[in-house]
Amino acid sequence: MPELQIIVSFNKPDEAQSIYKERWQIETVFKALKTSGFNIENTHLTDVDRIDKLFALVLIAFVWAYKVGIFLDSLRPIKIKKHGRRAQSLFKYGLTYLANVLYFNDIDRFSQCCKFLSCT
Repeated sequence: MPELQIIVSFNKPDEAQSIYKERWQIETVFKALKTSGFNIENTHLTDVDRIDKLFALVLIAFVWAYKVGIFLDSLRPIKIKKHGRRAQSLFKYGLTYLANVLYFNDIDRFSQCCKFLSCT
């Protein structure tokens, strides 16, 4: 049974639900960047230029893992729990897969994963 959510909006109430969905996606990204994947808050960098570069690389890695997770979910869908949500996020699914590919030095699967980074 889906969870009941009450969304209060005084500005564009007819669009409140779609706006909330977009906001929730942003919260999910923040969770992945912080506690659920990259722990970016644990950096000891203080130089703004280095932080910018680190953040850019982490965002590329996030998108890569997310796209791999979407692809994997199309092949072998993530189990849906009783409460109706996935057992893990698409990001975590892709990140775990990429980590295993790198850990086990699986060159063939790594090259397949690299195709997700190409625009062609």
